[in-house]
Amino acid sequence: MSVLPSNDEGISVRGLTKSYGDHRVVDDLSFDVTPGQVTGFLGPNGAGKSTTLQMILGLASPDSGTASIHGRRLPEHAEPGRIVGAFLGAEHMLSGLTVRGHLDWIATATGTAPARIDEMLELVDLTRARSLRISQLSLGMRQRLGIAAALLTDPEVLILDEPLNGLDPAGISWLRALLTDFASTGRTVLLSSHLLREMELVAHHVIIIRDGLLIADRSLDELRRESSIRVRVQGADLAPLLDHLRAEGISVEPDDWGTHATVSGREPGEIFGLCVRLGVELTGLAAEERGLEDTFLGLTDAPDDRHGHPPRHPRQGATA
Repeated sequence: MSVLPSNDEGISVRGLTKSYGDHRVVDDLSFDVTPGQVTGFLGPNGAGKSTTLQMILGLASPDSGTASIHGRRLPEHAEPGRIVGAFLGAEHMLSGLTVRGHLDWIATATGTAPARIDEMLELVDLTRARSLRISQLSLGMRQRLGIAAALLTDPEVLILDEPLNGLDPAGISWLRALLTDFASTGRTVLLSSHLLREMELVAHHVIIIRDGLLIADRSLDELRRESSIRVRVQGADLAPLLDHLRAEGISVEPDDWGTHATVSGREPGEIFGLCVRLGVELTGLAAEERGLEDTFLGLTDAPDDRHGHPPRHPRQGATA
């Protein structure tokens, strides 16, 4: 297990593991969510995102490892409802409550002033829907209500599970501005999604998991640079080149025969010069454009499983 330095602010996850029966949902997961930026928590459906969020919030107990907020487990804080605001999905709302009633009981439970309810309804553009029952709301409106509830206590940390579901382009733009403004005050934002193209619109940093394992932990700008170009190389013996690149932390994807490979994060001229220095004879060298979504799919597509090999624990912050 890679050990990261302790992070007394924001969210700190260390060696988090959770199984249900024989199925390991979260596997020795470690990462930090730092204040002052919007962090996206990404992975395909079933990757373990929701279970991880539940353990961070103290709603599920890990088999091993820890999840802390501001240096302590959330239940250990005197007023956890004022430390974290969370929305884990519209399906957890009581459909018979009105919009106002949903926020009323949260305000009562957390000692929040009623005036804050009106402020939040105005913020999420639900003032005119305040008397509607939750069962009467569209998915987008329920998402906005969930965000209003998460913000109700003016928390220091905001955790949202799939908040972009059901939002139209105007709603996504609104949420981006809201979360960026929240994070700009030095507070912490963690939101999950299984779609990178949506997260790309709102996040500054991304944490990507697959099968409960950490696959990548980097800024979105870094991921974009890695995605912009890949170099396809061909040769009878590429091992010296690939070993050198791996030692530098460069992502390489060889085929099963070792005669073809794809290299990320290096220009064709750099690869050619390196081959000359290493004495590697190439029979092919070509650049291929790769979109950010392609990179995400490559990271989360479980390549080991396709070749019949058991999943590996990838190195912290590196691609699988």
